[in-house]
Amino acid sequence: MIQLGVGDGTTLPGAVETDRQRTRVAKLIDKVEAAWADFHAAYTGLNDEEMLIPGVTGEWSVRDLIAHVTWWDEEAITHLPIVLEGGTPPRYSVTYGGIDAFNVRKTAEKRGVSLDDVRREAEETHARLIEYLRSVPPERLKGNSRFTHRLRLDTYEHYPIHTADIHAWRERLA
Repeated sequence: MIQLGVGDGTTLPGAVETDRQRTRVAKLIDKVEAAWADFHAAYTGLNDEEMLIPGVTGEWSVRDLIAHVTWWDEEAITHLPIVLEGGTPPRYSVTYGGIDAFNVRKTAEKRGVSLDDVRREAEETHARLIEYLRSVPPERLKGNSRFTHRLRLDTYEHYPIHTADIHAWRERLA
């Protein structure tokens, strides 16, 4: 527990709540990082040529999946601050014609990006996401289910979908 007393060992009101809030942020970050690590572990051992083979899910290769989770990390970085402030991000149905259309658009944008650049962008973007999450004042997350909902959908419930895709693809290749 955080001791916020005046040197006599007492705890000021709110100290326990602040500790719980900090724990909540740490747990959210842990969930994101664990799912991120599992995603990357799914393709460990593949060589560069294997990373480019289409068909992991639809026409996407592992490289495409790395780019895909990266653009969703970027979406989280863009939209979580809006949600935290009580705003509503633009709807994908209005802006792009739906999430699938957004993914098609982003796939086309990333088509010519090299595997090395996709890897670099993934690491840099994910690091920015974690840095952002660490900067969120813990007290701002109290009861902020829209924030955690968005974070969950863009990250720690999203990565496992593609982790499973990679595992299934690797089993088909074996």
